[in-house]
Amino acid sequence: MSKILPALLLVVMLLHLIRPIGLPGLKRRADFWKIAVVAIVLMMLTVLIRP
Repeated sequence: MSKILPALLLVVMLLHLIRPIGLPGLKRRADFWKIAVVAIVLMMLTVLIRP
């Protein structure tokens, strides 16, 4: 799971650069950094949760 999440988020970031997703807060191509922030937070959570 910890290896799938970063790969999936990278794919989402690349797709957002090609064509914006259109969700609230992700309307422009320049908003891809928000996906990166969410990715970093999710990775930190997976590290904290793992025993």
